[in-house]
Amino acid sequence: MRKINSMLIGLGTIAILSASCAPKQNATLTVSGLDTAKFDTILQEKPVKLYVLKNNNGMEACITNYGGRVVSLVVPDKDGKPTDVVLGFDNIAQYADTIKTPSDYGSSVGRYANRINKGKFTLSGTTYQLRQNNALHCLHGGGNTGWMHKVFDAEQVGDSILKLTIVAPDGENGFPGTVTATTTYKVTADNTLDIVWEATTDKETIINMTNHNYYNLSGDFTKPCYDQILYVNADNFTPSDATNMTTGEILPVAGTAMDFRTPHAVGDSIHSDYQQIKNATGYDHNYCLNTYKDGKGDDTQVCASLYSPKSGIFMEMFTNEPGVQVYSGNFQGVGADAKIARKHGLTYPKHVSICLESQKYPDSPNKKDWPQPTLKPGEKYYSHAAYRFSIK
Repeated sequence: MRKINSMLIGLGTIAILSASCAPKQNATLTVSGLDTAKFDTILQEKPVKLYVLKNNNGMEACITNYGGRVVSLVVPDKDGKPTDVVLGFDNIAQYADTIKTPSDYGSSVGRYANRINKGKFTLSGTTYQLRQNNALHCLHGGGNTGWMHKVFDAEQVGDSILKLTIVAPDGENGFPGTVTATTTYKVTADNTLDIVWEATTDKETIINMTNHNYYNLSGDFTKPCYDQILYVNADNFTPSDATNMTTGEILPVAGTAMDFRTPHAVGDSIHSDYQQIKNATGYDHNYCLNTYKDGKGDDTQVCASLYSPKSGIFMEMFTNEPGVQVYSGNFQGVGADAKIARKHGLTYPKHVSICLESQKYPDSPNKKDWPQPTLKPGEKYYSHAAYRFSIK
């Protein structure tokens, strides 16, 4: 999990969360084994709960409107066994506690996914200073004061669709404009988790939303994902410095540990002495997708995939965005994090997962020759990512 600064939770909120997580008789359990009662509470003066989406082919997505987070995602493995493939907690208290258990697990990230250099950018002649929460940079919209720790308004449509809405005020974490944004999750008949983000603004601003699921397709979260096979349809990537900030360069992946154009096990290259890998102690890099050309992304083409030989679960990713951030859980199992119990009481080791985050390139407001995240009044932001599961 990436490091983000902490904020205090009021004593009243802690009391509510503790009560909501107390054991209850006749608990209602999801296929993934979650007790839905452990997510029922009030935060930020709004109701929070766990919403369950499903289809008739063994797929189940459990999502809380706190941060728009995917808490569990169940798909059948090669033997037909229901298998949870995303990391997380099994109660709302741990998601909301940004001191003891800070995380971005499964969140709908906004306003701006990834990093902005020193939290500063200029738009139409005005310079904005954002909240700096990661090595002096602004990461994921300000981290624990960004959208991943806000309560969305929720509307479930039938068994398979959940629409989450947030209204973010002008000046929030330094960002301009009052923005109304939605995240719509859909579970389709072909075992796809389909995600659409839309937004409008009353003032020129920047926006770059994503989903932050941590995937381990083996279903065994006690072991690193070194045996899982990764493919990324990208000839180039954007290198980063020692603070994980993009340098402004675009370099070819050919001949480096960044090359996943031919699918191969993550463990084959994650311990490389290539400087980019050493800087991040793994992967935390933006790939420039081949599926994005002439200012438009083709979300009918596979931009990345992940496969577990152990479970047989194969995941294909699609997006209209120009980039995908590949992140290998480099802060999992490091220091105090190694002792934190997650779903089903498990602790996670380093490199236990792979994130595939659709996005504009990191720090793109400060790199004007890169695809831009600007949104003006009267325009509508639209971003799409889909994750299709099958057996291979």
